[in-house]
Amino acid sequence: MEFFKIKRDIPFMRHALIFNVISALTFVAAVFFLITKPLHFSVEFTGGTTMELRYPHAADQEKIRRSLEKLGYEQPEVTSFGSAQDVIMRLPTRKDLPGASASTTVFDALCAAENGTSKQVQQTTEKGESVTRASCVTAAGVEAVHLQRVEFVGPSVGEELAQNGLNALIMVVVGVVIYLAVRFEWKFAVAAIIANLHDVVIILGFFAFFQWEFSLTVLAAVLAVLGYSVNESVVIFDRIRETFRKQRKMSVTEVIDHAITSTISRTIITHGCTEMMVLSMLFFGGQALHYFAVALTIGILFGIYSSVFVAAAIAKWLGVKREDLIKPIKERDETDGAVV
Repeated sequence: MEFFKIKRDIPFMRHALIFNVISALTFVAAVFFLITKPLHFSVEFTGGTTMELRYPHAADQEKIRRSLEKLGYEQPEVTSFGSAQDVIMRLPTRKDLPGASASTTVFDALCAAENGTSKQVQQTTEKGESVTRASCVTAAGVEAVHLQRVEFVGPSVGEELAQNGLNALIMVVVGVVIYLAVRFEWKFAVAAIIANLHDVVIILGFFAFFQWEFSLTVLAAVLAVLGYSVNESVVIFDRIRETFRKQRKMSVTEVIDHAITSTISRTIITHGCTEMMVLSMLFFGGQALHYFAVALTIGILFGIYSSVFVAAAIAKWLGVKREDLIKPIKERDETDGAVV
């Protein structure tokens, strides 16, 4: 399926050096930000308490932050969750307040800010289980704040999650290298993995520069971008191999330009549909999916760029040629091996 067909090949490789210089500068800037401004890890990695609250009216987030600051939390993270009445708070671990005590202390302070009294309420979940949850009730008997959920992640658990995430990233990279080396050739494998790591580092650079929260969902997005970018590189490399077989008089540069040009329509359809879905998550998915969608958006845009201007160009500079992908046909002996 094609929206359009370009009859004349676009000379992408003619401008490859300029784009790769830009890419290298962007990569260096991302590394610089990662060194000078470390990632803002969520409580899933650093350890801490996550609390979800529901108010009967639109929650006053500034008022909640002031209450938390009075308890000693610096720059507490308070965001809407799903609706204006639902609020999610992520609080770092404090030595003077263990996990269970922290949630109780925080809820009591927020309840006092609403002129209410905290008490335990027995409730039945959708599964029929009986649970005890904290509730804040005013003197008039109206519920002012309701505690929806509390999760505590210890520092040791957070370190384990961070290590497991790093291991997952390394395993994906190694798997990609092996796959491309077996399917194509080592020059393509090196080119693709440099391009893919380029995408990952730039995503992390954005998160470091803007100090966006880096959570498990963002890590999942980074791993997804790796696979997504590899797919785009494989499509282009496949077309390069196919063009080598069909067009034996073309130079390497002409083959690469033809392969990229012939896949442009497919690229627009695939990435356009994917980006529409990602943007819907970004604008309508709420806080839970916000940074996940941001990471995917950055990854998709740079994934297209890197597959065309980084991976293909590096493969060319590494000296890829027709013989790397197509074994030369041996001329048959006229005697067919017979000895006279």
